[in-house]
Order: sequence, then structure tokens, then C-alpha cells
Amino acid sequence: MATQPNTPVLVGSVQLLHVQSITVNEGYRIERIMGSRFVQATQPTNQTIAIDAVLLGDGRLDLKKELENVALTSRQLVANAPTGQGAVGISVVSGMTTNLNMQVTDLRFTQSVSKRDALDVSITLEQVLPGSPAATPGDATDTRLAPGSAALPSAPAPNPVPRTVGGPLPAGVLA
Repeated sequence: MATQPNTPVLVGSVQLLHVQSITVNEGYRIERIMGSRFVQATQPTNQTIAIDAVLLGDGRLDLKKELENVALTSRQLVANAPTGQGAVGISVVSGMTTNLNMQVTDLRFTQSVSKRDALDVSITLEQVLPGSPAATPGDATDTRLAPGSAALPSAPAPNPVPRTVGGPLPAGVLA
């Protein structure tokens, strides 16, 4: 069986060659439709990516510093981004996903006696949603679907009994 070339995972400008695992979490916010027993997926949640990798060899401490710089840069990009700017985070490129708006939320390095010439690194990134209304393809899709879904009846008809403060109830209505 022929060996496949090792495709790096890019976190910002850092190439991680020895990635052990990558996990991408995606989902939708679920909200109850007012006055109904039904629920609806309203919008995508922020995507999160967890990467576990090993930094090997003499350059491992240089890669550690580069990852720390990427983490600091991602925080500064988000904090100083002008309102309405499209891309505000760092990029993550792998065989599984490509995302241009990520921020490092957790960066953990581990060195053990059993692996003296290696550093284990765990990186958690979260998607940063820009301030513009058409920032992501999901948002644009939601905007196109909104007028059509507004025409669909989703809530029960309003109660025909008029309500007044402190007034008597209409005949035949139980309190």
C-alpha cells in the first residue's frame, strides 16, 4: 500500500505537519415558535475547531512561539476590527474544512518525560462572525429565505376575546 503525503493543517501562517486529530463542531440554534409547540432552527451556531498535534524536532520551540503569536494576533484582529469588515479572524485550512474567520480561544502545550523531543499542542478555535449582515453564506441564505418563510402561517390565530384591564368578562367566558 502506497503511503499518502502528509498534508499540513494551516493555522494562520503556521503549518502543523503532525496533526493527531481535528474536530469540527457545527450546529443550529433551536428556538420555540411563540404560541406553538413547534421549534425551528433559526441560525447557525458559531463553528468551533479543535486540533491536537505534535511539534517534533529542533524547531518545536519555534513553532510554539509562532502559535502563540497567531493566538495573540487573532485576538488583536477581532478587538481592532472596524465595524462591517468581512474577514476579522485568522484562517484555518485543512482537508476537512476551510474557514477564514477564526479566533484562538484555547492554546495548550504539554511536554512529557516519555516525549522529550516533542511538544503536544491542543488548539481550540471559534468562528468570529463579522458585523456585516451578509458576512457568511449561511447568513445570506437566511436572508433570502426570510421573506418566503414569513408568508407561511406558523402561529395560531389571535384570541378573538378582547381584553380590558379591570373590566367585566364577556358573557360565556369563564375566568
